[in-house]
Amino acid sequence: MSPSANHPESGDRERAGRTPFPARGASAAAVMAELFERKTADADWQRGRTFNLVYPTGRADVDRVLTEANNAYLFENALNPTRFPSLGTMQAEVLEMVSSLVNAPSRAGAGFTAGGTESILMSVLVSRERGRVERGITQPNIVFPSSAHPAFAKAAYYLGLEARSTSLNDGFTADVDDLFEHVDANTVLIVGSAYGFPHGVIDPIEELSSRALERGVPFHSDTCIGSFVLPFMERLGYEIPPFDFRLPGVTQMSCDIHKYGYVTKGASVIVYRDAEWLTHQVFDYDVWPPGRYRNASVAGARAASPVAASWALLRYLGEDGYTEIMRGLLETTRRLREGVCALPGLAILGDSIGPLMSFTSTRDDIFSIADVMDERGWHLNRVHNPSGVQMMIAPIHGAHVEEFLADLAGAVEHHGTARSTMVGYT
Repeated sequence: MSPSANHPESGDRERAGRTPFPARGASAAAVMAELFERKTADADWQRGRTFNLVYPTGRADVDRVLTEANNAYLFENALNPTRFPSLGTMQAEVLEMVSSLVNAPSRAGAGFTAGGTESILMSVLVSRERGRVERGITQPNIVFPSSAHPAFAKAAYYLGLEARSTSLNDGFTADVDDLFEHVDANTVLIVGSAYGFPHGVIDPIEELSSRALERGVPFHSDTCIGSFVLPFMERLGYEIPPFDFRLPGVTQMSCDIHKYGYVTKGASVIVYRDAEWLTHQVFDYDVWPPGRYRNASVAGARAASPVAASWALLRYLGEDGYTEIMRGLLETTRRLREGVCALPGLAILGDSIGPLMSFTSTRDDIFSIADVMDERGWHLNRVHNPSGVQMMIAPIHGAHVEEFLADLAGAVEHHGTARSTMVGYT
């Protein structure tokens, strides 16, 4: 091979449109200047204009706790808690705190994951293995309403299960009868959302879990969004339908800390009613020359910062702190909901609960309205069947309600033809 072919700025690489590995390093100032310049094109969540993907409180004290906890464990590896025992202790305490929040029994077990998708993946894995070991199932399937997070279908794809998606009723919650028509002797998991991402509505968890219990099938209550919302709404006196381990048919729950737990990304928990089921989640390999390799997550090396940040913020805020944040967040949600409903033709989709709602227009093309909002710098999700706009409301939005509603009123009054039907995701 010629020397020129090895050069990082070779013609072949340039013609391929690839970024060459830099021949010489740049100054830190130049690198960071370019980084922040590129960042200007990103969604502007810091000014309360993004209604998904990030969930900022807008509080300097919370940001400071998160920054310091993250930085304190920037380089550690959560793979091996025997080398970093502080991480092992903090992770165990986080798992216990989250399990307590969702009323898990004393015999429960839990695992820390990098997000809701991994929590769901682990849940499906454990259910598949329980079905194989306990019931001799070799062709497993999982059954979930079409509003369930795509992570369930993704887990089925990765793990070799059949995914059965079922219909919704008029309120966008699971059609219980249709769901159980799809349950058979090979079903290893049934799913409901408390609450769901598309419309913010709670599936009939009590009925679903009860019928799952009668059929002897594990039931997953997906509270990736609701786990840090519904418990604090209950503490504020709101009537919340049963959704957690207080229902005997609920066998496992997914609980994201990095959504309404307000922790930086990479923090979720999967909780099982019985700690013994966790053995199905563990990968154990004992023929490797360096020694036994045993862990219970998809990743080997894991970032330590999310563990530290979770522990720090749960301890810092506590039940009273989270309850007060929820009080203000629900007031923001009320103002936005009333403001949306006051505009001509706009209507809320379903009986949403908590700080998430979707709305449509009975008069205009809702996607054309959403396009105008995009142009004005607001980042909203789209939903389909029926068409609508979805908002995950965060505490930071409280300072921007009037500005948002004013722009939305202008978009309702003046819009063209829709140019985008893009659907957002978590």
